[in-house]
Amino acid sequence: MKVAIYGLKASVEQKNSFSAFFAELHRRNISYTVEKEFQKILKEELSIHLDSETFSSYEDLQKSVELFFTFGGDGTILSAATIIQDKNIPVVGVNTGRLGFLATINLEFLLESLENIFSGNYKISSRSLIEVHSEDTEIEFPFALNEITVTRRETTSMITVDAYVNGEFLNSYWADGLIISTPTGSTGYSLSCGGPIVHPENNTFIITAIAPHNLNVRPYMISDHSILDLKIHSRVGEYFLSLDARNKPLSTDVKLQLKKAKFKIKIVEPNDKTYLMTLREKMFWGSDRRN
Repeated sequence: MKVAIYGLKASVEQKNSFSAFFAELHRRNISYTVEKEFQKILKEELSIHLDSETFSSYEDLQKSVELFFTFGGDGTILSAATIIQDKNIPVVGVNTGRLGFLATINLEFLLESLENIFSGNYKISSRSLIEVHSEDTEIEFPFALNEITVTRRETTSMITVDAYVNGEFLNSYWADGLIISTPTGSTGYSLSCGGPIVHPENNTFIITAIAPHNLNVRPYMISDHSILDLKIHSRVGEYFLSLDARNKPLSTDVKLQLKKAKFKIKIVEPNDKTYLMTLREKMFWGSDRRN
């Protein structure tokens, strides 16, 4: 078996956990490739010297990789998705951060989890992505696992977003911006703006306005088989397009079309873990003293 290892940062406090992880890989004769910058971080920050293959992009991530380990939080998985893309490699999210809806395996329990992971004793949660297209500009890796957002740029004035679903006019959103979220992203930015929590197995997109200047505007869910067209108006003639954590300034002449991507990202989950368990743990549901 061969695995890929990816992260954005590491702290000295985690050195023993990382050392034990790599020692376990060696003990099991599992080969690995490490993202180039993360290998440098492990060397410089933790003095962990790895003589291994490296990768840095979609092109040099080998198809022989069977599992993709991410160390961090959900943001690390979002970043990893830009490398994995359509290679169909399951992601093992090891949570070294705080919240972690996607990264469900805590670093301190990683070694205990490896036996089940390497024996295939886990389940896969397939997560849909949104694809954005424009005939007016080229967008690098035009996919988002959490959400695609259009927001105002360099102004305190609102923007107006004209939205059409399958060619039919939906609304003109006068707001600071508009979020189009997947079920996976429903616990992120959309939730902070009043959007609903949606189970990952639902085949929907959530449209949530950011600080709308109309009290009648509410979050709205559409089928993920829909095509959503957006036309943005702004006093400064520009707006920001955000795909998860990646931002791109665009002219208001640029129209956008959003639809469901043809591929999904696979997330490894322990068999004894459910989405409702994660919600209760992360959102503190059921912890009311009256229960």
